Parts: sequence; structure tokens; C-alpha cells
Amino acid sequence: MIEIKNLYKSFNKLTVLDGLDLVFKDGGIFAILGPNGSGKTTLIKSILGMVVPDKGEILVNNSDVIGQWAYRNDINYLPQIANFPSNLTVIELINMVKNLRPKEAKETELIATFGLEPYLNKKLGNLSGGTKQKVNLVLTFMFDSPLIILDEPTTGLDPISLIHLKEIIRKEKNEGKTILITTHIMSLVEEMADEIVFLLDGKIYFKGSADTLKTQTKQHNLEHAIASLLQS
Repeated sequence: MIEIKNLYKSFNKLTVLDGLDLVFKDGGIFAILGPNGSGKTTLIKSILGMVVPDKGEILVNNSDVIGQWAYRNDINYLPQIANFPSNLTVIELINMVKNLRPKEAKETELIATFGLEPYLNKKLGNLSGGTKQKVNLVLTFMFDSPLIILDEPTTGLDPISLIHLKEIIRKEKNEGKTILITTHIMSLVEEMADEIVFLLDGKIYFKGSADTLKTQTKQHNLEHAIASLLQS
């Protein structure tokens, strides 16, 4: 379980997280939504230890993780931008990441799922954005971790790869994993998420299911429900 208590973070005079209180229970898919600048990325990076909050607590399994590092080995993280060393081949990158993490890796099936066999010996700098994103997904899911954080996971994916990604996410959920997703694709949220957290100006404006949000805003689809939140 992840518990966030009274979390504050400012960059210069800009307050990005403003006294955030939030709980993600074990197991399930949680969509973190909000417009650009709402605090989504700062929240994720705070959980990952990449940003140090000005104030507050982040508890993972009841232990305060601010300033710690070992807990990160139980997190799989997909960054929004697949920014890899351009001079490495795909297989060199996969092997390098395997050597860096003290966990068993299961990459073979994922490579086949995303059709990456023809690209294994190609330089990352020569790959399209969509192919780089498939490599990104292999690196994310090849380790077994209880917490998975996916930042805009659908970027650049073709329809078949998107279907495979959804299947993988469902499989991880069925194994009891906790999955946090940021995305601007509302159809993905409506199809996959058990709960929505909507951030605006560093505060939580809604937390609950997509159906609850649609009922609360008297809208028939999620996009219009989110628009209602922004206009309220």
C-alpha cells in the first residue's frame, strides 16, 4: 500500500503539490489524471524518489521511503519518453538493465509479444518512436515487482501492440499488482482503471471510479465528465 500524507512540493514560487493526502491500496489499476501542470509527474517522481518533497510523508507498506532507495527495487517504472543511448543495440540495452537489477528477468516472451526479434541487433538511435516504446515496455515488464508505474504507456503504439499492452496490464493486475497509470487517453482509463485520481493545481479534485465520476457530473462519457471537473 502507498500512503501519501500532507505532501508539498514547490519549484521556486510555483506550488506543484499542495498538501496532498492520498492512498493507493494493494492491487488494482489507478489512473492519475489531470491537465498539464497539475502535479501528476511530480507526484510520480516523488513516489519514485526522483523528487524530494518539501514537506510530508510517503509510506510504502507502512515505511517512510523519503530519502531511502532499497524500496525502488520493488517498482517497475515506464518513463514517458523512451530516451535511450543511441549507440547501443536493443539487446545490449536489455542485457545492461538485467545486469543492473538484482532480479530475475523474463524478457524472451515480451520480445516476441511486441515483435522485437528483427530489431535486437539494431542501434536504438535508428529505431522509430513506436519501436523504442516497445523496448521501453519490455524493460518495464520483464521484472516481477508488486508496484508498476506507467507514464503515458500508449505513446506511439500501433493497435496490435496496444492490445498486447492491455493484456499484460490485466495479467499483472490479476496477480495482485498495484498499477499506477498516467494517460490522456480516456478510453484506456474507462476500460482499464479501477479508480481515478484527478489532480488540479496540486490538489485532489476527485478520487473514485469512472462510473461515480460520470454520475457525479451527470455526463455519459468520461471525457465530458473530466471536462465538467475542469469547468467547475
